[in-house]
Amino acid sequence: MNFEKLQVWQRSARLSAELYKSLQHLRDFGFRDQVTRPGLSIPSNIAEGMTRYTTRDKRHFLVIARGSCSELRTQIYIGMDIGYIKAQQGRQWLQETREISSMLHGLITSLDNEKLAGG
Repeated sequence: MNFEKLQVWQRSARLSAELYKSLQHLRDFGFRDQVTRPGLSIPSNIAEGMTRYTTRDKRHFLVIARGSCSELRTQIYIGMDIGYIKAQQGRQWLQETREISSMLHGLITSLDNEKLAGG
């Protein structure tokens, strides 16, 4: 499957770029790194997983991507609390991570169903 055609990959790649652009002037390099790293991990793991041959491998990388989504959501909450991320921007990113996580869950479920069906 061509991962570039997956809406979940497109949205997560766009989110990752947005994080980098929005936080590029943040002087707290440690925090910036902690936010951008899982943001980059989401589309990267989707891409790696979808180019694997076995359903098990694909699923493994999609689960990692979903975990990175949760990690990113946690850091967005903290960034909002400490004033590094504006509330409106943070709420948009939180919603996007929820939707990406849900899409990943659906993709994982479809892989599980495909495997059960003998695919």
